[in-house]
Amino acid sequence: MKLDFRKEQIEDAIDRVVRRTMKMDLSWDWPCGVAYYGISEAYLATGREEYLKLLKERIDDLIALGLPQHWTVNACAMGHALIVLHQATGEEQYWELVKQKVAYISQEAPRFGEGTLQHTVSAKNDFPEQAWADTLFMAAFVLLRVGIIEKNEALINDALDQWQGHIRYLQDMDSGLFYHGYDHIAKNHMSGIFWGRANAWAAYTMSQVGPRLPECYLYPQFLDVAGSLNEQLAALKALQTADGLWRTVLNDETSYEEVSAAAGIAAAMMARGNPLHSRHVDKALTGILANITPDGRVLNVSAGTAVMRDTAAYCQITKDWIQGWGQGLALAFFAEVLRGTGAARDGAL
Repeated sequence: MKLDFRKEQIEDAIDRVVRRTMKMDLSWDWPCGVAYYGISEAYLATGREEYLKLLKERIDDLIALGLPQHWTVNACAMGHALIVLHQATGEEQYWELVKQKVAYISQEAPRFGEGTLQHTVSAKNDFPEQAWADTLFMAAFVLLRVGIIEKNEALINDALDQWQGHIRYLQDMDSGLFYHGYDHIAKNHMSGIFWGRANAWAAYTMSQVGPRLPECYLYPQFLDVAGSLNEQLAALKALQTADGLWRTVLNDETSYEEVSAAAGIAAAMMARGNPLHSRHVDKALTGILANITPDGRVLNVSAGTAVMRDTAAYCQITKDWIQGWGQGLALAFFAEVLRGTGAARDGAL
């Protein structure tokens, strides 16, 4: 990967975004989980202990206030920051919470088909037998990280099975793009939209499997992950806008550019390390930096989005407000750039 950037510029952007994120009143759920994942990645990429301190103080406050009575797939996203806190501090309370989340995902969370996780956002059965791309970040990625740390093959294989299942249900083999959701009862993709952030959830999480999983090539499911990601990124490359971003409906030129999708997709390209993607990552870096205010707010991030009825509904979702997932995915992208992890790898793996 050959990129044109100044390290100081990226570090400054990270610092502004971290500080603005910590001013948000985020409770224990997925916006908090994605935002604090980004801060944990910023800490790991920069080594700035201040970021860890800010994260620890806030999460300790949230723990003291009381945790959700019911876990959900979305609330498990907080597992990411807890993993880093435990590794950095050695405090067992964080790992105990991680294990609670993993127990929920493994033993209690609703599944369908051949064991694919149903997307859940509350204690109610909101979306029966539906697969959403979001689940890959909120749950599968957490399972993988814990499985690797504990050398637990059952958890690793369950995580990889989740990617394999979501690829089967959500990826369009003709275009390479991911649909937002799949209804296993109706056997369809509902509105059939290639939503930008759904593709970011899929691409970013798939890009993290190979670099994190030792001897990834020994897991047959991983070959599906690698092949799926290669196809998806090749398709996404062609849909990047002149501003270096991607649209909220990827293949609709009338839909608005959406920065959280751009950050997740560009981070996936960076982590994948295909040199043919270098200029696309460069363009994305310029576009994303242009959407960060002096005080660290990431602009043009769409609000929380269900599987909408049609393209028009996606285009009407507001992008006027600061969102935890926008902050977090931008930080994840900057962390990838700063670490320079985009080393070329075997394209088959």
